[in-house]
Amino acid sequence: MKGKTFLRTIILLVVIVLILSFIKLPFYVTQPGMTSELEPIIEVENGFNDEEGSFSLTTIRFGRANPLTYMWAKLHDFYYIQPLEEIRREEETDEEYFKRQLHMMEASQESAITVAYQKANKRVDYLFHGIYVDGIVKDMPAMEVLKVGDRIYKVDDIEFQTAEEFIDFVGQKKEGEEITISFEREGKQKQGSLKLTAFIDDPAKVGIGISLTTDRELIVEPDINLDTEDIGGPSAGLMMSLEIYGQLTEGDLTKGYSIAGTGTINQSGEVGPIGGISQKIVAADKAGMDIFFAPNENDQLTSNYNEAIKVGEKIKTDMQIIPIDSFDDAVNYLMNLKEKG
Repeated sequence: MKGKTFLRTIILLVVIVLILSFIKLPFYVTQPGMTSELEPIIEVENGFNDEEGSFSLTTIRFGRANPLTYMWAKLHDFYYIQPLEEIRREEETDEEYFKRQLHMMEASQESAITVAYQKANKRVDYLFHGIYVDGIVKDMPAMEVLKVGDRIYKVDDIEFQTAEEFIDFVGQKKEGEEITISFEREGKQKQGSLKLTAFIDDPAKVGIGISLTTDRELIVEPDINLDTEDIGGPSAGLMMSLEIYGQLTEGDLTKGYSIAGTGTINQSGEVGPIGGISQKIVAADKAGMDIFFAPNENDQLTSNYNEAIKVGEKIKTDMQIIPIDSFDDAVNYLMNLKEKG
């Protein structure tokens, strides 16, 4: 009898846990992720691959909260609970958010390649493919026709190569005027007509309600291949640029050290802040990294670097945390670093 009661209790608990796991709360839970070497996913044609050390990107793990993961995060350090609106744009779906993160990675990847190749005095050219839709404003005309991820290549039979050209063209129109947009979605060409309307938060401005980025193909010599399909967001920019530069130039840029880090990078080589720096420090420390590059934000008190230092002290890491404002900062630091004994 007692055995049956115990079994029923176990079954009931399992059912409750399963039910709770399917209840979605209006939060995300983030936690320390992985530290992944970049050499296996970046390959420069005939590049130098004789480094004794390594460059690695760091990630955070995140997922939609349910009652169980919410409580777990409340009880553990470096597990953070964030409202949906802090992660996703208003009215943005999970799928749209994912697509936007992948496109941000593509843009970051492009900047990393450009900086590394230019610093190594290699060829860099561009082939333009149109304009990428990375956001849609609620209650604006674009919601009826376009989706995040669409590529606009023509408006009123006029081809545009950059987002700036599109914005200038629409900016000359008046409210109520209609434009015809030709776009591509998942490999299929489509067309739609939209009337321009004033923005609710800026009545003097008219448009269709989209945010755009230029979709262009980078052409470089030597050729390069990056396997980053499963990585989203722009935060790996700095570390990708260092791995690429290391493969383009002779010598061991790592000096034998295991080097992790994070930070966005633009085409001028400037390094910008990212989210989740605390969790990335924890991930890199657990992976046994020797050095961590953190965005310095020009010595701001609230910089990623200062936060990283505090976390490093809290977890008593032996990892060296280095402030970085630019690609050149990182390379100069490495060039002056003694070989690992």
